[in-house]
Amino acid sequence: MTNKSFFQRVYEVTRQIPPGKVTSYGAIARYLGSGQSARMVGWAMNKSFSEKEFIPAHRVVNRNGLLTGKNHFPGQNTMQELLEQEGIKVKDDKILNFNKCFWDPNKELVD
Repeated sequence: MTNKSFFQRVYEVTRQIPPGKVTSYGAIARYLGSGQSARMVGWAMNKSFSEKEFIPAHRVVNRNGLLTGKNHFPGQNTMQELLEQEGIKVKDDKILNFNKCFWDPNKELVD
């Protein structure tokens, strides 16, 4: 894993988030051993659309369940629509029952 860029490592984690679940930028950063790099995870999500393989960036939100990355998706409500198609309820750009649908890579993934 050390030969891969930080962004590539972020994408590997993001691809493992199951449909109907979300995680946060900080949770991914902590899983990668770089807890202070939540903003860098956000930058990786913003660049994810240029990857050949699909990255479910819509499943990554801020620590409060806010859709802070929604402006990087085509269309104003695309991020919310993708989440709702997976059964996640969103109101006023915030995930309802955030704790219930939160997926923590530190608990779910084993290196």
